[in-house]
Amino acid sequence: MTLARRRLQTAELTEIRVREPRRITDGWRSRSRRELVGADGRLLIVAADHPARGALGVRGDGLAMASRADLLDRLVVALSRPGVDGVLGTPDILDDLLLLGALEDKVVVGSMNRGGLQGAAFEFDDRFTAYTAEEIAARRLDGGKMLVRICLDDPATAATLEASAHAVTGLAGHEVMAMVEPFLSVRDGNRVRNLLDPDSTIRAIQIATGLGVTSRHTWLKLPVVAELPRVMAATTLPTLLLGGDPSGPADETYASWAAALDLPSVRGLVVGRALLYPPDGDVAAAVDTAAALVHGGGR
Repeated sequence: MTLARRRLQTAELTEIRVREPRRITDGWRSRSRRELVGADGRLLIVAADHPARGALGVRGDGLAMASRADLLDRLVVALSRPGVDGVLGTPDILDDLLLLGALEDKVVVGSMNRGGLQGAAFEFDDRFTAYTAEEIAARRLDGGKMLVRICLDDPATAATLEASAHAVTGLAGHEVMAMVEPFLSVRDGNRVRNLLDPDSTIRAIQIATGLGVTSRHTWLKLPVVAELPRVMAATTLPTLLLGGDPSGPADETYASWAAALDLPSVRGLVVGRALLYPPDGDVAAAVDTAAALVHGGGR
C-alpha cells in the first residue's frame, strides 16, 4: 500500500467517524466470528495496544508507532497473512480495523487497563481505562486482556489486583477469555522494570492465576524467560508468549519462540512490535515465520 493510499484511508476513517459513527456499532454487531481456537489448539495474535499507554518505542526509536496510518497499514498486512488468528488492541485501533474490514473471522481481544502510563509517577496505578467486560460482551469480542504488574513496594498494586480480579470474574460471566499478563515489577529510578528471572515469573503466575471467582476462561500472557519448562510447571492455564520490544537478532527471537512452543501449556504467541516493525521492514515475512512456528507443527 502506498503512502498516498494510507493517507486517503485515514481520511476516509475520519470522515466515517464524523458523519456515520453508527457504522462502528453496526459493524461490531454484524462481524463474522470464528471459534477461539482451531483444531491444533493454538493461537497467533498480533498485539497493538501499546500506544494507549504511551509506549510508542521500537528498538530505540521513541516514536516508531506514532503514525496511526502506518500502524494500521502494518496491522492490515499482518491480519491478511495465513495463520494469523487475530489481534489484541484498544477500542480506537480495533474500531479502525473494523471499518477497514480486517476483523472478519478473526479472534479479537480488547485491551482493558491502559491507565498506568509508561514513565508516569502513577504507572503502577494501572486503572481500567479502555474496554470493560460488559462492553467486550456487547461488542461480541472474544476476550479481554489486562496487564497485572505487582510491585510489593507500591500500594497502588492492591487496586490493580482488585480491579483485575473483577475483570476476570466479569469476563468469565460472559463466557469469554480473560488474558492476564502478570509481572513482578520494581521501580528503578524513574522507570518501572519487570523482573524476568524464573523465580519472579513463577511468583507472578501464582498470584495472577488466583484472580477472580473462577479460572475457567483465564489464559496467561507471559514473557519468554530462562528455565521456561520449570516456569510453566507453575500453572495448568493455557499460555500465550509475548514478544516484547525486540532487541536482539530476529533469528535468536524465533529460535526462543520455537523452543517454548514445544511446552504443552504454551498455546501460541501474542506479538506486536517484533512482527509489525521487523528490522528489514518486511511485515509479511516476519508474520509468516511466526505463523509457521505456531501452526506449522501441531501437537
